[in-house]
Amino acid sequence: MNDSYDAINMIQTSDDAVISVVLGLGGTIRIGENALTVSDLTVMFDAITRTGSVQGFADALGLSYRAAWARLQAYETALGRPLVRKTRGHGTALTAFGAALADAFTAAATTLEAGLDRETRAVEHRLRRLMSGEAGALTLAASHDPLLVEVLTEAMSAEPGAGAAVELSVTGSSAAVQRLLDGGADAAGFHCGALAPEAAGAPFASINAGAGLVLHPLFEREQGLLLAPGNPRGIRTVADLTAPGLRYVNRQKGSGTRDWFDRILAQAGLPAAAIHGYTVEEFTHQAVAAVIACGAADAGLAVRAAADRLGLDFLSVGWETYYLAASRSLASPALDALVTAARRRARSTPGYRAADL
Repeated sequence: MNDSYDAINMIQTSDDAVISVVLGLGGTIRIGENALTVSDLTVMFDAITRTGSVQGFADALGLSYRAAWARLQAYETALGRPLVRKTRGHGTALTAFGAALADAFTAAATTLEAGLDRETRAVEHRLRRLMSGEAGALTLAASHDPLLVEVLTEAMSAEPGAGAAVELSVTGSSAAVQRLLDGGADAAGFHCGALAPEAAGAPFASINAGAGLVLHPLFEREQGLLLAPGNPRGIRTVADLTAPGLRYVNRQKGSGTRDWFDRILAQAGLPAAAIHGYTVEEFTHQAVAAVIACGAADAGLAVRAAADRLGLDFLSVGWETYYLAASRSLASPALDALVTAARRRARSTPGYRAADL
């Protein structure tokens, strides 16, 4: 198989031996008493398409030309259809039937590609721990949350080298989930406002057991409008954000907080254009709080913890669940420890509370 069908990761063990983890399209086609291995057929289709010769198929499998030709004939006998045809001056090509079957395999591999990439990461993680005793770093793509950042920072400080256990990449909720689905991260931290993931649309609705993923509710957190101390602009409702001269600071497009704010505006019947500063973006809750604290904006949506840290007023809009999702096959003590620590911290931190499990 070539890279279009396989998910391949390379890992280095402690004794410098390189291990290749390959997960690819497999299975069998059974016609009557004949069974054909999908991976073998895929190798044949790819080799002949790429080289235009049966010899290319032979080279791919390390067979003689005669052995490769015999295997090809066995495939055709089992399927009852010719798979290749000789073309004068152009070598060997797939027949219409062969090309259609090859296309079907390619389409299936493309559909499964992200899942294979994700599971390859999980197998690599387990294999590294079995071979070297060290699991290596996990990549956590996550929407920003002050409590989560604190827990990870403390883990790094308390145990030298533990910081490598989980590498945090802060991004928007949508991007975090998409990276997990595409096999670009081992786990994703995200939130959907007042909506459950299955009701939040793409990509969140794809996080389910049927996709081989497990969803951990980490904690619930309170979000609201951060306001200057004493609320000098007298903001009481979202409609007050349209007042002349009032400056709003937003989160970046694709963040869960930005999506929630957009839904709040829609429910209030307010267009985004009515909010002065709607296009002014910051990438973390703490950054939103800092902009308001220094007087560059009057309001912004963020978690209560960010308001408390900088002494800002806070007008609650509701509670939401912050989730952590990962492959069901990913066995990671580091991830389990993170879930436990975050849940424990949430029970004693203002603006947070335990989530329903």
